[in-house]
Amino acid sequence: MAISKEAVLERLARIAAPGGKGDIVAAGMIDGVHTTADTVIFSIRVPAELARKLEPLRAAAEQAVASLEGVGKVTAILTAERKSGAAPPPSAAAGQGRASDPQAGGKPATKAGVSGVRQIIAVASGKGGVGKSTTSVNLALALAGHGKRVGILDADIYGPSMPRMLGISGKPTADGRILTPMEGYGLQVMSIGFLVEEDTPMIWRGPMVISALTQMLREVAWDDLDILVVDMPPGTGDAQLTMAQNVPLAGAVIVSTPQDIALIDARKGINMFKRVDVPILGLIENMSTFICPKCGERSDIFGHGGAREEAKRIGADFLGEVPLHIDIRSHSDGGTPVVVSQPDGPHAAIYREIAGRVLARLEEEAGEGAGVEIVFE
Repeated sequence: MAISKEAVLERLARIAAPGGKGDIVAAGMIDGVHTTADTVIFSIRVPAELARKLEPLRAAAEQAVASLEGVGKVTAILTAERKSGAAPPPSAAAGQGRASDPQAGGKPATKAGVSGVRQIIAVASGKGGVGKSTTSVNLALALAGHGKRVGILDADIYGPSMPRMLGISGKPTADGRILTPMEGYGLQVMSIGFLVEEDTPMIWRGPMVISALTQMLREVAWDDLDILVVDMPPGTGDAQLTMAQNVPLAGAVIVSTPQDIALIDARKGINMFKRVDVPILGLIENMSTFICPKCGERSDIFGHGGAREEAKRIGADFLGEVPLHIDIRSHSDGGTPVVVSQPDGPHAAIYREIAGRVLARLEEEAGEGAGVEIVFE
């Protein structure tokens, strides 16, 4: 039985609001309370200029809710909403740099690295429905097959898919505020899907999503990873821009289907990363063609070659084509990605070839000194 929202608010009402203005519930500071089974997640809205100073308030609120009977895990998030025209709020994470506005012409600030992670790559698309998460998980597993220590961060707060795709259940343990990543097929994994029930909608505003992403990235005990693959949410909104500006991304892999309507949106994602000086490692054409499993006939349902032509047009690498095949889809849905369930099959070979090209591009970028300086916390 889930913890009631009323019980959570009753405990939070015991915490005094800043400035002696009653309690934090009466002051309207509590937002987005979600309760599922033994997990409670909520946010506390605070003035941006006080965000760092109010960390003790966040900790006290988290502790108050944790004392409720039946509560096993509590996540309290500070969300700082600034006034129009005000300066951007300071980073909530100690030592975390902030990139300047790419349109303002300023020099980008140093981006703080993530402890335990050597390189971070984003797998992105301009829109949903192109198979980005399936590509992310199979790419991560293929990179591991090349001898790399790999983790995957499910950055899609509204539609997390990694728990299902990797067949992982249960909740991560924590040492204080630091979460221990879950594991699946040798990958270290973190997702909001481990903290809430699968059918629970995350009805959160942008600042809450950004805070949750920051915590899942920086407050996780990543263990000596060569590469962290970030399965980005679709689109080019706050979450994507925050990740691109504040995280030292070694590069971005763009996933698109071949048809023009998908490529239009993929260009938006490419241009976003270019504006914040994140190298484009290359494009992957997913659902590139359909081969009938019964007769072997090929059908280009979504067209063919569009991503290859787009890569050529913008001067980026084309990383490979992944067909539309029932085995890829069914194994992803079943929690047994095709790279590990059919390692000797043709689809696993495609992902391994793509992973090899990604590794080659990472070496090229490192050799050219591209990207931003990484400072480990």
